[in-house]
Amino acid sequence: MQAKKRYILVIICCAFLAYCYLGGYRLKGLQTLFRMRIRKNPDNLPSYQQLHYQYTDSAERAGGHTQPPPDDDLFAPPAYESPSRSRDLAPPQPAFQGGAGRRVTDEGSVAFKSCRMETCFDFSKCSDKNFYVYVYPPEPLNSLGAPPPISQNYQKIISAIQESRYYTTDPAQACLFVLGIDTLDRDSLSEDFVRNVPSRLQRLPHWNNGRNHIIFNLYSGTWPDYNENGLGFDPGQAILAKASMSVQSLRPGFDVSIPLFHKQFPLRGGNTGFVVSNNFPANKKYLLAFKGKRYVHGIGSETRNSLFHLHNARDFVLVTTCKHGKSWRDLQDARCDEDNREYDRYDYETLLQNSTFCLVPRGRRLGSFRFLEVLQAGCIPVLLSNSWVLPFQSKIDWKQAAIWADERLLLQVPDIVRSVSTSRILALRQQTQVLWERYFSSIEKIIFTTFEIIRERLPDYPHRNGLIWNTSPGALLTIPTFSDTYRRFPFLLDKLGHTPGLNYTAVIFVQIGTQLTPNTALYKLVKSITKSQYIDKILILWATDRSVPPKKRWPSTGHIPLHIISGSTSEDRPSISQRFYPHEQIETDAVLSLDEDAILNTDELDFAYQVWRDFPDRIVGYPARAHFWDDSKNAWGYTSKWTNYYSIVLTGAAFYHRYYNYLYTNWLSYLLLKTVQQSSNCEDILMNLLVSHVTRKPPIKVTQRKGYKDRESGRSPWNDPDHFIQRQSCLNTFAAVFGYMPLLRSNLRLDPVLYRDSVSNLRKKYRQIELVGS
Repeated sequence: MQAKKRYILVIICCAFLAYCYLGGYRLKGLQTLFRMRIRKNPDNLPSYQQLHYQYTDSAERAGGHTQPPPDDDLFAPPAYESPSRSRDLAPPQPAFQGGAGRRVTDEGSVAFKSCRMETCFDFSKCSDKNFYVYVYPPEPLNSLGAPPPISQNYQKIISAIQESRYYTTDPAQACLFVLGIDTLDRDSLSEDFVRNVPSRLQRLPHWNNGRNHIIFNLYSGTWPDYNENGLGFDPGQAILAKASMSVQSLRPGFDVSIPLFHKQFPLRGGNTGFVVSNNFPANKKYLLAFKGKRYVHGIGSETRNSLFHLHNARDFVLVTTCKHGKSWRDLQDARCDEDNREYDRYDYETLLQNSTFCLVPRGRRLGSFRFLEVLQAGCIPVLLSNSWVLPFQSKIDWKQAAIWADERLLLQVPDIVRSVSTSRILALRQQTQVLWERYFSSIEKIIFTTFEIIRERLPDYPHRNGLIWNTSPGALLTIPTFSDTYRRFPFLLDKLGHTPGLNYTAVIFVQIGTQLTPNTALYKLVKSITKSQYIDKILILWATDRSVPPKKRWPSTGHIPLHIISGSTSEDRPSISQRFYPHEQIETDAVLSLDEDAILNTDELDFAYQVWRDFPDRIVGYPARAHFWDDSKNAWGYTSKWTNYYSIVLTGAAFYHRYYNYLYTNWLSYLLLKTVQQSSNCEDILMNLLVSHVTRKPPIKVTQRKGYKDRESGRSPWNDPDHFIQRQSCLNTFAAVFGYMPLLRSNLRLDPVLYRDSVSNLRKKYRQIELVGS
């Protein structure tokens, strides 16, 4: 009996060991399979490591500074974007398990063709010098004589394109095609939804299955799933410039993610950022804030319905309301009444102004109006929208301006925001203002940024690196065809510790053309310039009907080259804007712009040049003017009276960087240049607006001289009584086209050391300046 029990026990033990062995082997196989799946789909990994990565960035990034690139890396050679390129500038984000991120083919949606620029774009239509956009069709009026339906925002997009340098009326010249059919709102329940789009596309003469077309879209899909691919038509091979785009649906290096903007968003200019001071303390009254809708049920409701867990009414204010929509009372839950009362306690604008961080949770779609609102306010966005591709993410380094959180780890958000250092907070807040003002403050900037991203994908167009895109003045104002090195851009010199090149080119604009004698202002001016120790060459722009004086009448310039540019007849003489043309003879960084009747001496020229070398991104000169707002006329005013401030330094006697000639000629709107051409006036005011728009800094006035013109020149346009009236009109026209007033006031004046001091004249470097009257 004992032996029988022993055999039974041995059999049981063997069976148990065999089971453990085989079961463990199977478990090991499942673990191996799990690891393989994780390698194939990293999005399945928990996202806490991604959040940890965000806040344990390297020491160099902690201050929010971008390291300067080597000389040859600022404008990299053109290259196609790799499939992962659009995600290089942001931490990887987990896939959202919801309707907006699914790549499915539901009713009204389309499984988009997998496209790359090499396979779905015809580069032969594009030129590295000219990047033209054609808008069509100008659809005929319907039977009732009404234009086709178009939303206010889409009309702004069309207007921005048609009034820009990108626009062409010739489809044969076009690189990109934009539809005249409104595609912004593809929610079939919306009043802006345009019907019969598929049939309209098939009638378009240049559609070609969407090749080289770009389709703008803010809303796609409809209730209940708001499917991201629910456009209601097949975009074919067209590039999608789309809001609320997910990682799963984005075609990297092809599509462009844009921000969601509301119907009141400005066409041009836009309001400036709200951050007016960089003073500490960095932390404000509230550490984290949010005020907005919650949806009670349906897609996007999980996140917003849980925010009450974080609300403490002290440093965390996150309030929501159910009171929206027609049937909110029928769908409300037990918390709605309490949430609505708490919601009404706070003013949204006050929260924005008094919060360090602002939550940006997803709505029904991945994007939200809150994103641009908090960016403008300088409130650091805390993004709570898994899988969302941020606007222009392939170019903008959002780690310098925003914080990522995870919808599935909502309760970690307080610890995340509390762990950010004050220096990091200051850097993030500063960057929100840079990005807002340069790329997001108007529809025009959003559209132009989209075009420039696509343009950089062309094989022959230089590629601007992250430093250009993520520092002021940004990529829209840094034209890579001007130069292939950062040393030629005035606003990059100081950032990278460089100084401008030596010497300057004097450009004298001759509009009166009096007889050239040793007693005339032009003759004396050329003599003063030739005595300057910094002069490289003199360029005379002859813009008058009179013939150019023979060479023997000009003063001797010695070794200083003197070039004269003029037209052979009155019809082809240089226009007034030609004084700012990037002439090939100008090889120095510094340009001295002069009117023919300027009466500056050599010391004044040399001193102003030395000041300009310390401020190479600004206009530095002598004659100053000011602008002001005239309440009685509800318009901008222009004054030449001496005041306690100035905002304009006239280019009749001023230094500036030659890059601004390139921008003036190749970047400014044709509407602005046409205004100057028609009035034969105001070109100096326009140049001041341009430089202030680029730098967001005022010009610099040197010494006390007020009069700088030779008053004996009777034919001077300054003696025309209509001259001043024209300039006031120009100022208002320029501000309207810019969309805001770029000019900034200053009360700074720079004088030489010991200027006007009662000491020996031998101790003063610029002795002749003392002899000049004001």
